[in-house]
Amino acid sequence: MTSPQSVAIVGGGMGGFSTAHELRHRGYEGPITILDPFGAPYDRPPLSKDYFLQERSAEDIQLIKSEWYAEHNVTVLAEKAVSIHPNEGVVVTEADTKVPGEVIVLATGGVARKLHIPGNDLDTVLQLRTKEDADKLREAIAGGKRLTIIGAGLIGAEVASSALKHGASVTLIDPSETPLVPAVGETLAKRLHAMHTEKGVTVVRGIPTEIFVDQDGTNVRTEDGETYAGDVVLVGIGIIPLTDLAEDAGLEEDNGTLVDEAQRTTHPNVYAVGDSSRTRLRDGTLLRRAEHWEHAMNTGKTAAAAILGQDLPVHSAPWFWSDRHGVHVEGVGAMWTEHGETVIREVDGVPVAAFRLNENGELVGCAAIDDALAVRAARRIIDRKITVDPAQLADPTINLKKLAK
Repeated sequence: MTSPQSVAIVGGGMGGFSTAHELRHRGYEGPITILDPFGAPYDRPPLSKDYFLQERSAEDIQLIKSEWYAEHNVTVLAEKAVSIHPNEGVVVTEADTKVPGEVIVLATGGVARKLHIPGNDLDTVLQLRTKEDADKLREAIAGGKRLTIIGAGLIGAEVASSALKHGASVTLIDPSETPLVPAVGETLAKRLHAMHTEKGVTVVRGIPTEIFVDQDGTNVRTEDGETYAGDVVLVGIGIIPLTDLAEDAGLEEDNGTLVDEAQRTTHPNVYAVGDSSRTRLRDGTLLRRAEHWEHAMNTGKTAAAAILGQDLPVHSAPWFWSDRHGVHVEGVGAMWTEHGETVIREVDGVPVAAFRLNENGELVGCAAIDDALAVRAARRIIDRKITVDPAQLADPTINLKKLAK
């Protein structure tokens, strides 16, 4: 199929928007509908940072100016899709609107993973996935309230930093001694996690077993019997991909809607992109499901090309970023491989970058603190499969850009 009569995109995150934008960029002229109960697509990373701190408004985080949709004949329908019918080319919404989609793209994202412990459904136990969630959390901790965060991954760490700036006192609970090791390597992960304590966050290593309310507020009890009092609890322990529509339509899923390298599902007229998709290679190998902003954007671009029967774009090694406690963190590639070694670059005895080499000595991953240029150069080295000397990677006087040529 090189030019479907219509395209219906279920989900208005980066993956859904990227698909629509790329379809128009590649010359598709048919009608496109984006269905999302929250309306026009907006950027999610600011929800834990500058939007939460009201440094950017709701309008500021729109993925594109609202005029673009009308100018490019893209309809945004603020309704929830409840079923897809790919054989008939229709998506049905909760309001019983029937949206035409000869091709259907599932960009459904995920929902916040819940703790299955007593008290997880209390009104003072919150999550962070939407603008409304960010607004609710900001209001809940106003006036120096006590916030207990369960989960010290990217979201938990970013909210801990933002909440401190907002005037809250923060307790951060995680079962891991050093969170984020798979993302940035052990050395940088230790430095980043130590920043919480340095900035005034109470850091707890523990497994929550109960959340309860008493005269002290909303409390979290951990496996060792300790209790941590607060006013509000934020659970940030990852997401569960939304695959209900895919499953109900008979599509295969396994911790995500299964797609091939063109983002095509097991139905030829249905594609899936972003957090809710998971790639299955031709030999049956299942890749790890990715949840990063750039991955959502890239899978949308790939789906658009495939829908139009055009050559698929070639993407660079996967990249992510995070901001907390005044530092900027970036990572590219795979920092956690079964075999290989990690090379650390230090400046004045402080680790600033980590490089992961595989068993063949090839660079496969890099993470850095406040050095986006190093990560950019490492990405080129990874993409081009350039062989580099580990000693040069460790030497802070050597410009990585020169190694990437």
